Amino acid sequence: MVNMEVCANSVRSALAAQEGGAIRVELCDNLPEGGTTPSYSTIALAKKMLSIKVYPIIRPRGGDFLYSDLEFNLMKDDIKICKSLNCDGVVIGILKADGSVDKERCAELIAEAKPMPVTFHRAFDMSNDMEKALEDIIELGCERILTSGGEASAIKGADMLARLIKQADGRIIIMPGAGVSAANIADIIKLTGAKEFHASARHAVKSEMQFRNPRLSMGSVADEFSYDLTDSETVKNLISLANKPA
Repeated sequence: MVNMEVCANSVRSALAAQEGGAIRVELCDNLPEGGTTPSYSTIALAKKMLSIKVYPIIRPRGGDFLYSDLEFNLMKDDIKICKSLNCDGVVIGILKADGSVDKERCAELIAEAKPMPVTFHRAFDMSNDMEKALEDIIELGCERILTSGGEASAIKGADMLARLIKQADGRIIIMPGAGVSAANIADIIKLTGAKEFHASARHAVKSEMQFRNPRLSMGSVADEFSYDLTDSETVKNLISLANKPA
């Protein structure tokens, strides 16, 4: 059985993921920036309403994965909040300036998280040596790595994903993610042998606003009168396709 984690950008998306059959949500805000830590109330309500596992991402901002002392302290405090809300795990990732895994800081976060398990996110894909990073993350004690194999999408990185899964040899879960869709999920599973995969399964929802000021925008997104939500039917379809006999 190939299981699915959904990258959920809200409690509504998380509920759709659960309805569709996902086993876990990576709870995020700001998906256009790759995902940042969601609010306290978002995490609390998700834990209250969901029966599947909730893993908030611990990422104080978009951009790179090299953090200041202030940002690092925020990450530790966010982990404490997740623990207080009985989250099932957290998702982290910190690199050094040279692109290697910051083992010292990651170890602090993992110790803060205990007994919650920890996933290492796609900071892994920005590391300078993925094979070495894999060994470092195994040594740290993470339970899985979310990765596209160092490419823009999991299908492009399928060869590397297969090599990482072979190298891991059951010591850690390698979970393909990035650009996973109905068009490629069967190929990703076939090419890599992965047993878990990660997708947002999003679709655009049109705003119901009738009045729209054409003279300005509040941010940098192309269409501020549309937002993305996870679709439960897309989740069901992806799981079905991933588990379809070859």
